[in-house]
Amino acid sequence: MFSKGCSVGLELSRLVDAAEASLLQIAEADSGAPLRPGGWSRKQVIGHLIDSASNNHQRFARDAIQGSLEVTGHDQEGCVRVQAVQEMPWPALIALWASYNRYLAHTLAQLSEDSLQASCRIGGNPPVTLQFLAEDYLVHLIHHLEQVR
Repeated sequence: MFSKGCSVGLELSRLVDAAEASLLQIAEADSGAPLRPGGWSRKQVIGHLIDSASNNHQRFARDAIQGSLEVTGHDQEGCVRVQAVQEMPWPALIALWASYNRYLAHTLAQLSEDSLQASCRIGGNPPVTLQFLAEDYLVHLIHHLEQVR
């Protein structure tokens, strides 16, 4: 899907730059409304994406350093609830999301080909490479940005 090396970081950077302005056009009231009955609001989806950035940041850095990594998954619903993202101002959530992802893009761009082949196991899932994690992170991000827009 993506070429090896820093291309995932470059693609992430482009995606954030393209999405940030359009996300900021969403009104505060609309950002807090559920996207579907019983579902998350745009704020909650962005909060989930911030959690995803945070979790993957640790995976990317630690896996590159150690050469292999085994970590647990995380409680997505619990994180969104406990962090009360619904109470945060929409522009503040977008600023944090954009900044964190720009930092991730920078981090990914620095990784060597060898680092991208490091192995990571999340929960009971089979091990995958750091390259796969980076690509999967981008796919996950795109999926949720399409929901929000």
